[in-house]
Amino acid sequence: MNERSLSHLQTYEGISPKPGDFDLYWERALSELDAQPLDYELVPAAFTSGLAECFHLYFTGVGGARIHCKYVRPKLPSAGKGPGVVMFHGYACDSGDWLEKVGYAAHGISVLAMDCRGQGGMSEDNLTVQGTTIRGHIIRGIDDPDPDNLYYRNVFLDTAQAARILMAMPEVDPERVGAFGLSQGGGLTVACASLEPRIKIAVPVYPFLSDYKRAWEANITASAYEELNYYFRFFDPHHLREQDIFNRLGYIDIQNLAERIKGRVLWVTGLMDPICPPSTQFAAYNKITAPKELLVYHEYGHEYLPYLADRTLQMFLTL
Repeated sequence: MNERSLSHLQTYEGISPKPGDFDLYWERALSELDAQPLDYELVPAAFTSGLAECFHLYFTGVGGARIHCKYVRPKLPSAGKGPGVVMFHGYACDSGDWLEKVGYAAHGISVLAMDCRGQGGMSEDNLTVQGTTIRGHIIRGIDDPDPDNLYYRNVFLDTAQAARILMAMPEVDPERVGAFGLSQGGGLTVACASLEPRIKIAVPVYPFLSDYKRAWEANITASAYEELNYYFRFFDPHHLREQDIFNRLGYIDIQNLAERIKGRVLWVTGLMDPICPPSTQFAAYNKITAPKELLVYHEYGHEYLPYLADRTLQMFLTL
């Protein structure tokens, strides 16, 4: 496939399988999430600002893991409840600096930025599974007899729980909450908006975690999906389990969740992206039935995108 041909990309539906019990899988997962209390702990941060109040926020996710977020809210009270945005970070990173959140708070928007389990931030990963991870998280739990033990199943649920906590904040209007992230954070933005349909605006930027089989075909060793290649090399070199492996990954493929989104979507992609191939992104984008807009950076890849931060803030100011 020509990764730079919009005419082909805009009709691409993905090649990765969707498990036959996919909907039941996520209904069961959401039932588990519904049983989780929305309790949280706020700890004042050492970082201070004249424009915002800054906190470390902790909640208990599914399976009992302690999840850390940064929470930043406007210091000056507004007339009534205001909007909020839940943010997600890139692969192996963390929730980022306080400053970018303060800019949102200065515009009256509360921000909850989540650390993914066991990555660069302060959230713990207490998942016990059979099998290996090799070099990353996609395959964590892939060899476990129970597909509920896939790592990203729990992270996807954490995104929805984080959104629910933000929506329950006394200063936040639950009908005015958005989601945002780049790369892995873009994939988690799609997952969040899919599993928490009250998300009004989602801005996923060159999202990860989509159409795994296509990613594996598209020079996997040079991308964030390289762990799939390593898995086959070390554990299935003859590809005897290829169909089963990609079917299992279908449970945590955002293209299979995307049709659940109800809110508006601003989808951002670079057509020269070597990390998350555009085709994998369009496999998910093309399945969204909610109002959506595509913002294409033709000569850009998995990198800084000019004017995007401004465009994103303007989008969330419409909440």
